[in-house]
Amino acid sequence: MARRRIKVRVKPNSRMARVEERDGRITVWVKAPAQRGMANSEAVELLARYFNVPKTHVRILRGFKGREKLVEVVF
Repeated sequence: MARRRIKVRVKPNSRMARVEERDGRITVWVKAPAQRGMANSEAVELLARYFNVPKTHVRILRGFKGREKLVEVVF
């Protein structure tokens, strides 16, 4: 299984949930507010769908309380 670490910027309270990749950087817009881990949970779900892997294969390594995160995806 291959593992990939990715820098991700999460933008909570967005109108539309989506994932966009530009210049090797991924931005995730989530509808959930940045409270009680709701935005992190939604970001993991969206990234799992984006990379076509189960949610359990996407893990936040750093940045639980910030917008800049380091995420590991297992393929």
